[in-house]
Amino acid sequence: MRTFTTGSAMVGRGADLEWLEGLLEAARAGTPRTAVLGGEAGIGKTRLLREFRDRLGRDVRFLAGQCVDLGSVASPYAPIKAVLRTLVADLGPDVALDAVGPGRDALIALLPELRPDAGPGGGGASPAVAAQLHEAVAVLLEASARRRTTVVVVEDLHWIDVASLALLRFLMRVLVDGRVLLVLSYRTEDVGRGHPVRSFLGEVERDRDVGRRELARLDRDEVHELAERLLDRPTGGAQFDRVYERSEGVPFFIEELVDGCVDDEELPETLRDLLLARYERLSESAQELLRLVAVGGVRISHGLLADVHAGSPDALDVEAREAVRAGVLVVDGEDYAFRHALVREAIAADLLPGERARFHTRYAEAYERFPDDRRVAAEISHHWLGAHDAARAFPATVQAMREARASFAYPSAAQLGERALDLWDAVPDPAATAGMGKLELMGRTANYLRESVQDERALALVRAALAECLPDDPQRPRLLRDEADLLSALGRPGAVELLRSALELLPDPDSDLRVKVAISLAGRLMLGGIEREEAMRVADEAEEAAMRIGSARNASVAANIAAVVRGHSGLPGGVDGFERVRRLADGDGSAMLRYWVNVSDLHYLSGDYREAVRLAEEGLARARERGVERSSGAILASNAIDPLFALGEWERADRLWHRTMRSGAAPTHRIYLQRARIQTMVWQGELDEAREALRESRSAMRAIMAFEEQSRLGIGRLMTELALESGDLPRAWRELAGLLDSPTRPVPGHALPYVHVATRAVVAAHRDPGAIGVSADELEQVERTLRDLLAGSAGWPTFVVWGPLAEAELGGEDVERWRAAVAGADDERAPVVVRPYARLRLAGALLASGDRAAARLALQDAHGSAVHVGAGLQLRRIAEFAESAGLPLDGAPAPRAGASDSLELTTRERQVLGLVAEGLSNRQIGERLFISGKTASVHVSAILRKLGVATRTEAAMRWATLAEAD
Repeated sequence: MRTFTTGSAMVGRGADLEWLEGLLEAARAGTPRTAVLGGEAGIGKTRLLREFRDRLGRDVRFLAGQCVDLGSVASPYAPIKAVLRTLVADLGPDVALDAVGPGRDALIALLPELRPDAGPGGGGASPAVAAQLHEAVAVLLEASARRRTTVVVVEDLHWIDVASLALLRFLMRVLVDGRVLLVLSYRTEDVGRGHPVRSFLGEVERDRDVGRRELARLDRDEVHELAERLLDRPTGGAQFDRVYERSEGVPFFIEELVDGCVDDEELPETLRDLLLARYERLSESAQELLRLVAVGGVRISHGLLADVHAGSPDALDVEAREAVRAGVLVVDGEDYAFRHALVREAIAADLLPGERARFHTRYAEAYERFPDDRRVAAEISHHWLGAHDAARAFPATVQAMREARASFAYPSAAQLGERALDLWDAVPDPAATAGMGKLELMGRTANYLRESVQDERALALVRAALAECLPDDPQRPRLLRDEADLLSALGRPGAVELLRSALELLPDPDSDLRVKVAISLAGRLMLGGIEREEAMRVADEAEEAAMRIGSARNASVAANIAAVVRGHSGLPGGVDGFERVRRLADGDGSAMLRYWVNVSDLHYLSGDYREAVRLAEEGLARARERGVERSSGAILASNAIDPLFALGEWERADRLWHRTMRSGAAPTHRIYLQRARIQTMVWQGELDEAREALRESRSAMRAIMAFEEQSRLGIGRLMTELALESGDLPRAWRELAGLLDSPTRPVPGHALPYVHVATRAVVAAHRDPGAIGVSADELEQVERTLRDLLAGSAGWPTFVVWGPLAEAELGGEDVERWRAAVAGADDERAPVVVRPYARLRLAGALLASGDRAAARLALQDAHGSAVHVGAGLQLRRIAEFAESAGLPLDGAPAPRAGASDSLELTTRERQVLGLVAEGLSNRQIGERLFISGKTASVHVSAILRKLGVATRTEAAMRWATLAEAD
């Protein structure tokens, strides 16, 4: 076989190489960057990265990780471990452990060999240690970058495990300073619908610190150049034409076809023939070696290959040298790797069934001989499954599940747990082998699914476990509680009944499980807002039992729930009861997070917005440290966003909203965030966008409103207000059901803003009763109900804001009532958007009384207030009022008809305009801003109208002017 320079030539990638080097220069300057490189199989991703690596100077540390193809269950953290092991070897173990500080135990959990007394994996670590893992990796990379610019390459992202992908997401978000470049590559055709990398790529599109590029096929001239460089002589004629046509510009295929041109009169007719052409020219012993390597993966160490090889070391060297010279294998340090994964896949597909099983057996047995501190149970499980030996695959799978849990790779742990359950009936005495019964394994797997935010799948598994569980089985109460918790997480009813059933099965008042079930029940009753007395009783009993059994954490959580219910009911022990809650928590991470969630919310409902923000952000910082930003952290983010909006700090709230949505918050938590965001859209005058966002979220919101009081009132108020502002009185009237049909007196903090909106609907209905089809008597009854709600809420701190506003609405154009409403709106417990609204209504009352001068002053005051807080909706209403009344603003003539279109762009419209100027499509704008493409289109249309331009190009030119003015 003629030898030519296979793999040494790189053609047509100059711009791609410059792109990578440009990102590296930004990293060298101290700005971390990420490059995401995609392309089809054979397009030259690895070749480009090798060229990039070879050009790096000595000032750059290069770290590489390879994702491992283990079929349906990827090896947990495989690429991350490879990167970290290289880095630890460079820095030294002691330096690395000192650098991560508090994350020392987390790093050891991932790399057990760093602990001298490391034993078999599976013991796991505390939640606090688990939470530090991502931070530890980030800190270690930052430590590396302080010494040298650090490039981290992770190849074959299409095979990545979910835990590694989550860690990469974290690094991309938190590495904001330092000389770090992340380079990620993936095969485009292997990232289909439903693949976790698919959503990751969508997120990448919205991140300005990330560059994404897909390698293109070579054109005809580039194919010609590559062929000549490979052969080291001129080429042309019909033979070259066939190479160009058959390769379709894919560099790897060009190399193989050019090789075929040299040796054969005919080119390979099929892709399989092309991929196997070099392989089939080798000796039978070299071919057998390659089949053995193909079972092991894309890359295999020489030591492992020697262990599984049946021949002598000399024979192995001869066979390997032949495969390397033929260009099928390459040597990379101590490893052998296929020159291309496509070749490996073609050779693997050529294996006979018996041969495949024998080779898998050799690998499984070799991995079983690995030291305990090198966790490889996932590989052992994979190979025993490939060998069709369920009896030996089962214990390895259970151990792999434990190892994944020990390194906090919950998605992999869940996949392995499900695999073990699939093998359960094929194994003799599986309970003894696993060290647990089937119900326990199902429960653990469901927990791992929940930890990886796969609540639907977890719920299905818990229900399957309950179907197999006998009525008197001691695990039944725990499973009932798990089902209730999952229903709550998914925003579905039924949790209370399940928890009551679980309590009935737990007669011992001092059992730990009964205390936990009682706490869950009290929490659900609290959120339901109906059986408040039962909620307090159950919480108090749980606290007493927790104290008797010495569980301060559970006592704190129970006291927390009781304090919330008392606070909502206006009873002693509300806000002041939280001091005891904090004392009982005594630094316990889980209990403290519950403390921050509820105490920040109670301060918000009481109108103490700055303290609410402080407490929520304090808790959010701890949630991030503990690695629970997607769960408790998302709730705390929502608890910070609401008071930030009330304070008018909208940009700060907007940044937090985007970060939290990108973190992958659970579905129920996303509803809280969406509700807050849509409410702000209304206040900012973005009614079209608000309606579209509400339409997309309505069904999920309706589901959670059915059994959660805070959502029933908060979302109900939002829906009513949006309908009113949109001129849809019938819908606004229907949405009042959330308030008027409440089975018990609602929490004043939630109800009072809703009552104010309801009074506006009542007044509108009085003006046009036919629009909603109700009688005058029915309207009077609704008005009496609202007054009763006001009277029952008179002691609530924010009554000073909402009470006068509601009374003024019901009083029509009574000037004194609107003066009282303005005074209430100026209270520090009033959301800032209330201030321009109350002043605008006062201007209307003054105008109706005939006092135009005072009306003009009030209108000017309203306008100044609306401009100050950025209340786009009120700016529009003020302009409309000024036009209809003929009252000038700021000494200027009264606005002309249509003047509202020329108002300043809203914050969101300026964001959209900036993205239009970048050349993004409506779909891309939607992805960047977490809105639909249709909503983005609505914004673009509004921007063109306001700017008075006809095209996106003209709008982009105006953006340059606006940006320069800013």
